Amino acid sequence: MRRWMTIAALAGLVLFSTCKKNSPGNNNTQPPAPGSTAELTDKVLTDKLTFPWEVLWGPDNKLWITERGGKISQVDPETGEVTLIKALSDVVSQGEGGLLGMVLHPDFATNPEVFVAYNYNKGGSYTKKVVKFTYSGGTLINPLVLLDDIPAANIHNGTRLAISPDKKLFITSGDAATSSRAQDRDNPAGKIQRINLDGSIPADNPTPGSAVWSYGHRNPQGLVFVGDRLYSSEHGNATDDEINIIQKGRNFGWPNVEGFCNTNEEKAFCTANNVAEPIMAWTPTIAPSGMAYYNNDAIPQWKGSLLLAVLKDSELLQLKLNAAGTGVDEVNAFYKSKYGRMRDVAISPAGKVYIVTSNGGSDRLIEVSKTP
Repeated sequence: MRRWMTIAALAGLVLFSTCKKNSPGNNNTQPPAPGSTAELTDKVLTDKLTFPWEVLWGPDNKLWITERGGKISQVDPETGEVTLIKALSDVVSQGEGGLLGMVLHPDFATNPEVFVAYNYNKGGSYTKKVVKFTYSGGTLINPLVLLDDIPAANIHNGTRLAISPDKKLFITSGDAATSSRAQDRDNPAGKIQRINLDGSIPADNPTPGSAVWSYGHRNPQGLVFVGDRLYSSEHGNATDDEINIIQKGRNFGWPNVEGFCNTNEEKAFCTANNVAEPIMAWTPTIAPSGMAYYNNDAIPQWKGSLLLAVLKDSELLQLKLNAAGTGVDEVNAFYKSKYGRMRDVAISPAGKVYIVTSNGGSDRLIEVSKTP
């Protein structure tokens, strides 16, 4: 029998929100999980977004947000005011594609660089590229294409970005609706790629001259570093959504393996192809998307946890990591069905949590904080 973990199987660990929906500016108190020491308050900062994909806490103490239609904006967390930074004219929003991942240079004060990945039409083909901009005068200038010619499609684009402690840029890409691409190491679809911040290929990548860092991915939509360890969330097909620890040069199985290596066919493939198993899998699927690592004392019950935005199950999941960071000890669910589909999550230095929804009109930016 396939080994998997469901939310139902974790019922004793799960806390569901029963609060009524709120409107912008109104507070609601979320009861704490058993044994916690802080109650939570959630409020909507704005409902003026349309299919947001990325939310980041910026060094200017603003929320930076991408929307699939091509907008990059800032939101003031104090007022909820939305300010347009840049509208990218060559973005083509098609199905689940469009303007997707974004990350800021870790030394933004001295290197005000903004990295984005988006879909566009190139010679009649729907394609993804990674572009670096410079932030100046409240807008983005000097675009420089770092990566191009990544297959795109209406579905399975992946496209979350992260910068490692040693300042390498990691980019997730789905299989772009063609599963065989994931096992083709010469095709950038179904991969996690790693490049230098100037677009060059690091000398210590698994294959000289190739940006590919790992392969065998279906649709990885979450990516976050915890120290030097890189975690990714990935959509399964009908079974086995995954949380993976990404490792250099490893095969993550798709489409030959879904979730753990636990059927005879999968075991044989895993042994022959150096497949890395997930640290957690869900069947039935929940559609995990963006995630962040919470390591703040403001909400102590969440410290040491991955916070995962979930689409299909419309909730925020807390995945409490074990002491080694190699597994999940506890799962708690918050705000289930309250705000609809959740796309991404960010954390401020003060320990406040920000979530963007993906409902397709009047999408919201939600702030979660410790109740005063």
